[in-house]
Amino acid sequence: MKAVVFQGVEQVAVTEVADPRLETPHDAVVEVDTAGLCGSDLHPYFGRETGIDVGTVMGHEFVGRIVAVGGEVRTRAPGDRVVAPFTTSCGTCPPCRSGLTARCDRGQLFGWRERGEGLHGAQARRVRVPLADGTLVPVPDALDDDALALLAGDILSTALFGTELARVGPGQVVAVVGCGPVGLMAVRAALHRGATTVVAVDRVASRLALAEGLGARPAPLDDDPRAVVAAFTDGRGAHAAIEAVGSPQATRTAADLVRPGGFLAAVGVHTEPHLALSPGELYDRNLTYGAGRCPARRFLPEALELAHRDASLLTPLITHRVPLDAAPEAYRAFGAREEGWGKVVFLPGAGG
Repeated sequence: MKAVVFQGVEQVAVTEVADPRLETPHDAVVEVDTAGLCGSDLHPYFGRETGIDVGTVMGHEFVGRIVAVGGEVRTRAPGDRVVAPFTTSCGTCPPCRSGLTARCDRGQLFGWRERGEGLHGAQARRVRVPLADGTLVPVPDALDDDALALLAGDILSTALFGTELARVGPGQVVAVVGCGPVGLMAVRAALHRGATTVVAVDRVASRLALAEGLGARPAPLDDDPRAVVAAFTDGRGAHAAIEAVGSPQATRTAADLVRPGGFLAAVGVHTEPHLALSPGELYDRNLTYGAGRCPARRFLPEALELAHRDASLLTPLITHRVPLDAAPEAYRAFGAREEGWGKVVFLPGAGG
């Protein structure tokens, strides 16, 4: 089958690989209708995360239909339309039962193989899904756009997790730093949680325009976003900030926007060795900092409902729907944050 595979730093290729097969009685094989290009895919692409094997099939966002299940799969069947979070989860271990599905005792990340171990990803015609009963979630028939279900499975779930970490509630002013796909979802998630005002911070004009269309107040990073936040808070600063970039500069910006006693939520993936804030600053300003991999499986049912409700708003965020053959250019342009490039989805069944 055709798949997007990792070849080295800033190198992906579209090649033929072996079709996945059932390896355990708890597996399913899903034929992928829609796969996503996520900001997290850029970390190995740019070499910020190392160790991934050359030849690994990329991608951890997918929607499709089950074509085969193992003999111990009880709740899913061939023909089911499903979406998955970016990690597998059994649903029964202590972390899963507590809601921390991203840290399942047997969980694995799609699209990461190291020293021959791990899971291939979903930027391919088919993908193997271990722990199918706990991992796969049915997609409601009412949600007729696979790409919106894909948003729910990763970035919208991550955004909802960010609002939880940031303790977003009714009547608050919330800053969202970074208006890539996750940040844009965070705008809707914060409003969904009752925030009165969401200030969106970025330096790319097209992304700020999308954020404004979702209900945010745009604050260009090259101006002074603190002044925008101050105008809505009598100078006190935001109640909370959701940082959706994953860089020291974004952490610093987010911290500068919140008031004493505020909350910072980091949902961008950080690879730097040290936090951009000192323990002393956290102490002196009574700030609460939360971070971690999103337990996307826990948030998926709510995210699917929100994607259906806000379908008309979310669809414009998907700027490119392309065949797998377009992957090298899509990785390059998305990674460069070129104007006009928002959420990219691959259509594995489409021609080149």
